[in-house]
Amino acid sequence: MNTSELRQPLAGTVLAELGALAGSGGLYTDPGDCWAYGYDNSRRHALPRAVFFATNHEQVMALIALCNRERIPLVPRGAGTGTTGATVPDQGGIVLSLERMNRILSVEPENRIARVEPGVTNEALQECISKHGFFWPPDPTSAAVCTIGGNLAYNSAGPRAVKYGTPRENTLGLRAVTGEGKEIRTGVITTKGVVGYDLTRLLIGSEGTLAVITEAVLKLTPRAEAKRTMQVSYRDVRAAARAVSAIMAQPVIPCALEFMDGAAIGMVRSYSDLALGEAVGALLMIEVDGPLHGLTEAVAAVSEAARVDGCLSLHIAESKEEVAKLWRTRKALSPALRNIAPKKINEDIVVPVSRIPDLIDGLDRLAEQYQVPIVNFGHAGNGNIHVNLLTNPDDKAENRRAETCLDAMFNLVLHLGGTLSGEHGVGLEKRDFIDREIDPTTLDLMRRIKAQFDPNRILNPGKALPDQSPGGGES
Repeated sequence: MNTSELRQPLAGTVLAELGALAGSGGLYTDPGDCWAYGYDNSRRHALPRAVFFATNHEQVMALIALCNRERIPLVPRGAGTGTTGATVPDQGGIVLSLERMNRILSVEPENRIARVEPGVTNEALQECISKHGFFWPPDPTSAAVCTIGGNLAYNSAGPRAVKYGTPRENTLGLRAVTGEGKEIRTGVITTKGVVGYDLTRLLIGSEGTLAVITEAVLKLTPRAEAKRTMQVSYRDVRAAARAVSAIMAQPVIPCALEFMDGAAIGMVRSYSDLALGEAVGALLMIEVDGPLHGLTEAVAAVSEAARVDGCLSLHIAESKEEVAKLWRTRKALSPALRNIAPKKINEDIVVPVSRIPDLIDGLDRLAEQYQVPIVNFGHAGNGNIHVNLLTNPDDKAENRRAETCLDAMFNLVLHLGGTLSGEHGVGLEKRDFIDREIDPTTLDLMRRIKAQFDPNRILNPGKALPDQSPGGGES
C-alpha cells in the first residue's frame, strides 16, 4: 500500500466500532489531536490515522482483534521517550496509547513483588514502593516521565544495572495480548520457576512487536541501608577506562559507575558549579551501597581500585547536599548537549568492560578521520557507552560524513565483541544494521517467532527486525 493510501481516513464503519470500544474521550481521529502521538525522542514523525487510549486489558484484546480483521497496523506507545523510532507509526495505522492504564494494582512487601499496569511511570512506582522500604532497580534518566511498559519494551535500565540488573532480571511475570489477539500469562510470582519456556524475557525488549503487555509482576529490592558517592577525575579517558576495568575486577560491585569524557566535561563547565580544572580529561561518578556495617571498607576497596596511574583527584561526598552537587555535573550533560547539538546522533553501544580503552581509542580515530566531533558518556560499569556524534543538520556534507562514521563505529563495536544497543533498543534507527550482529539462521528463527505471535504482522510492523519480505500494510 502506498504512502497516500496509508494517510487516508479509516472507513466509517471501522471508526464507529473503534469509538464504541474506546468510549467517551478514548479515541482521537483529528490530525491535530493525533499529531503529538506520531513521534518519539528519535525526532522521527509519522501521523497516525487514529490514537486509541486503552484503559483495561479487555479493550486491548478487542482492539487487536479488530486490527487483525481489518489488517490495520497497531503501534503500542507509552510516553514516547524512546530514541529509536519504535513508537513512530511509519506505516500509518493506529497508535495504542497505554498511558491511561496507570494503576499500581498491588504491592506485596512480604513477597517482594508489585503488580502494575504498563502506563505507571517509573517515578510513581518508586515513590509508592519506597514507603515499604523497596525500590525497583531499573532507573532510566527519564524516570520521571517514562512508563514501566516502555521500560519493559526496551529493557531500559540506567545506572543501577551494573549491580542490580535490567528489567529482564527484575520482572517475574507478565499478562499480555499477542499480535493474534490472544491473552497470555508468562512467568511466575515466585523468585524461582522453571516450568516452560521463558516467554517473560522474550517479551521484555521486543519493542511491542510480539505482544502488548497489560500487566507486570515486578521483583522488588530492599533499599540499601547506606550509600556513599564519590567523584574521580582523570588525566585522560584511557586512565578512566583502566580504572573502570580495575573497579569491576575486584569483589565490591558499585551500584553506579558513570563515565564522562573530556568533550562531555567541556560542555557542562558552564552548566555546573563544580571546579573542574582544564587538566581533567575524564570523570567517573561512583556510588557504593550496602549495609552500614562494612560500607567504609567497601568504599575503600573501590577507591583503591579507582586510583590508577592518571588519577588526578578522588572526592567522597560527606552530605546529601554534596552528593547532589557531585551528580549535578552528570545531570547537566543532557541539557548541554541539547543546546549545543539538538540534532546529534546518539547511540548506546556496549562493549566488554575490558575493551572500553580500545573503544575510546577507536572512537578518537573515527572522529579525526571523518571530522565529526564525538562526545562519550554513559554506564561504564556495564560497558554501555552513549556515543554522541555532533552534526549540523543543515550541512549535507557533514551529515554524510557522520553517517559513514556511524557505520564504521558499529563495525568497531562488533569487532570488540560488543552489541549495537544496550538499552535504547533497535526500532527503526538500528533495524538495518542488526544483521551484522545476528547471523542469518538466528534472524530467520526470530522472524518465525514473530509470525507465531503476530501472523498478520499488524503489531508494530517493520520495527526491530530487518524484514526481507514486504512490510505489513493496512486496508
